[in-house]
Amino acid sequence: MNALIALLPGDGIGPEVCRAGAAVLAAVGEHFGHAFELREAAIGGAAIDATGGPLPPATEALCRDADAVLLGAVGGPKWSDPDATVRPEQGLLQLRQALGVFANLRPIVPDRRLSAASPLRGELLEGVDICFVRELTGGIYFGAKRRDPDGASDVCSYSVAEIERVVRLACELALTRKRRLVSVDKANVLETSRLWREITDRIVAEEFPAVSLEHMLVDAAAMYLIQQPRRFDVVVTENMFGDILTDEASVITGSLGMLPSASLSNDGPGLYEPIHGSAPDIAGKGIANPYGTILSVALLLRHSLGLEREALAVESAVSGAIDAGLLTPDLVAGHTRAVSTAQAAAGVVALLKGETDIRAIA
Repeated sequence: MNALIALLPGDGIGPEVCRAGAAVLAAVGEHFGHAFELREAAIGGAAIDATGGPLPPATEALCRDADAVLLGAVGGPKWSDPDATVRPEQGLLQLRQALGVFANLRPIVPDRRLSAASPLRGELLEGVDICFVRELTGGIYFGAKRRDPDGASDVCSYSVAEIERVVRLACELALTRKRRLVSVDKANVLETSRLWREITDRIVAEEFPAVSLEHMLVDAAAMYLIQQPRRFDVVVTENMFGDILTDEASVITGSLGMLPSASLSNDGPGLYEPIHGSAPDIAGKGIANPYGTILSVALLLRHSLGLEREALAVESAVSGAIDAGLLTPDLVAGHTRAVSTAQAAAGVVALLKGETDIRAIA
């Protein structure tokens, strides 16, 4: 297979973890006989510094032409002035709109070998396998905004079509898993949530009767994610609720650095990124966890390129690297020596190339 992949390192630790992702893509291409062309472009704060804008036209054009997009992270203290009219995060929001990626998939699957890094008791983690489907292009983040001396407002708005398409995708995903769907809203207060609930009921009843549907208010969902995480299979929710709940759920795994994400459209390239931020406090130190980015590469292979065997190989290699003790500082217990970003990535690459003993890397 020949594929063009846009590589957007961004800010903070973004360039470091993107290098790891690029190395893994190169290893997959070499081992499985694919030709992956990676073209790098600027986004976020780096793009503001270079061009004055967070999403330069050349970056957007590259992403539109690509088969998939791999992104590192955007933002940092240098650009954190809340009164600034141009901010790094605008580049990511603009890119999501430009690509029409309306559904963000975030799998939450704890690794028992990393349970010491999680604040939850081990017995709560057994059997947890959650996939969040977060609506990505509507809601309060994209609604009309107003600010004047007397106050401010952010409009939360959803169309019927926006809700229908993300609920359908969530239902299709549920059919491949345990056929259980939790739809999270705030229907006791918000009109958009009442519309969300009404449409979800209709879609499931008319098109996906095999899916078991449960509605849950967002505050209850926040509680049950910690108390009873096994209760969830597929979770679908609107943009802001999904942003908050997936960051909360990331605690289950012990580290934000372990979690990948895939942002999908009905057609066109997908956007893949780890869910962590730019982590400016550790940028340049070579200690960032690359596994979230590498697992995002696996999602890229699966969802955008249709390469399931290759995706499974990457996921298996990450598991093997963890087995070999290649743990970055966010994952280690006190008795374990941490490895660098580059060492963790090198372990994954070595396993993809068929090497069986990678303990020396640590």
